[in-house]
Amino acid sequence: MRYGKIYYGALGLAAVLLLIGLVMDGPLAIWTGLGKIVMTENALITDYIQLAGPGAAFANAAIVVLITAALYRLSGDPLNGSSLVGLGLMAGFSLFGKNFLNIWPILLGTWLYARSRKEPFAKYISVSLLATALAPMVSYIALDNGFGNLFSGIVVGIVIGFIMPPLCAYTFRIQNGMNLYNVGFACGLLAMLFVPVMTALGADPTLNYHWAEGYNVLFGGLLGAACVGFVLAGLFLCHRPPWAAWAGYRRLLKTSGRAPSDYLRMFGMGPVLINMGINGLIGLAFLLLLGGDLNGPTLGGLFTIMGFSAFGKHAGNIIPVMAGVTAGGFFFQGGMESGSLQLAVLFCTAMAPIAGYFGWQYGVLAGFLHSVVVLSTGSPVAGMNLYNNGFSAGLIAIVLYPTIIAIARHRKAVIQEEDYFDTFEHDEPQLPAPKHGELSEEREGS
Repeated sequence: MRYGKIYYGALGLAAVLLLIGLVMDGPLAIWTGLGKIVMTENALITDYIQLAGPGAAFANAAIVVLITAALYRLSGDPLNGSSLVGLGLMAGFSLFGKNFLNIWPILLGTWLYARSRKEPFAKYISVSLLATALAPMVSYIALDNGFGNLFSGIVVGIVIGFIMPPLCAYTFRIQNGMNLYNVGFACGLLAMLFVPVMTALGADPTLNYHWAEGYNVLFGGLLGAACVGFVLAGLFLCHRPPWAAWAGYRRLLKTSGRAPSDYLRMFGMGPVLINMGINGLIGLAFLLLLGGDLNGPTLGGLFTIMGFSAFGKHAGNIIPVMAGVTAGGFFFQGGMESGSLQLAVLFCTAMAPIAGYFGWQYGVLAGFLHSVVVLSTGSPVAGMNLYNNGFSAGLIAIVLYPTIIAIARHRKAVIQEEDYFDTFEHDEPQLPAPKHGELSEEREGS
């Protein structure tokens, strides 16, 4: 495979995560903690580091990364930038919400959808992995918390996995590539249907708040060193002269990030590794300067930023949105002490394409709105959608995109026509889109 070394990277990541877990806790504590993880509802915000200890949390993440890599391999997926996104999200959210058991019914549901259409599972593997954002719903029903049982939990998970591919294909179009967390938006819509039905049948899901503190020095040092390592690897270990890798990174900074933007296929591994390292350092700096905590959820946010550094995010388009959330947090809440706002300042980078395409000022506006909207979107779905920020970002993108196009650009907004799954089916090099990604309505008006 063209990017087959991603498998070795995934194995290395799993080994590092497991090693960190073993150093921080012994095997017995990890085993006990893993049992606690799989027997918990896992709704937002359930920090596995606080719930079961850092050893179990990192061991769970290591197992989920291995499962992810194995699924990519067995499905014959053509690895590309979206594969790095999947690995980043699965590793990150396995620290707060996903575990090595509650993801399987959703994965099975998408596999059955592919079989029903007589298409390869590889076409849908990325969507299937990301759709495990609704894994807490499987856990809640399966654990019989006054509602449901193991069988019904599995059935609901299968239904979720079966529905997600066509739903994601539709939501991708209406957001016009302005929300990188398209699956999060689709999961939010589906949860808005499922949770009221569950409640009407007698369920009583509640939001959680497990939030670890006191790990900033340890996790900050480890993640900072890893980010520097990514930058150095991109410069010196990718069979390109350092100047060429840096030139590729500078070209990457000129893109809008509008989905789909597969930076791995556009620029190669060197610039992508540099981008991952720099973006990780930016996210880490933002969080620590705001007095935030490094724990399972925030590490998940940083892993997500680094994963999407292969698929749309760069320093130029994430900083304005993060600045907007920070401004909104101080304006509306008086500070960034809230765990939800700390997560928002990281996951708001879903709207990086708004800043990259329309300009930094619109990115700040999007982030400012996100700081308020995201605090209200989790309650209606009782924390069952782990990608709550993706749901909020989708709502904002749907409103802002046609508004900006009509008022600032004086053009007619249209729904984009790209095939959502096309980007997952290729690994050959791809030319970068024109600067700020020429849209169909602009061609229409020219």
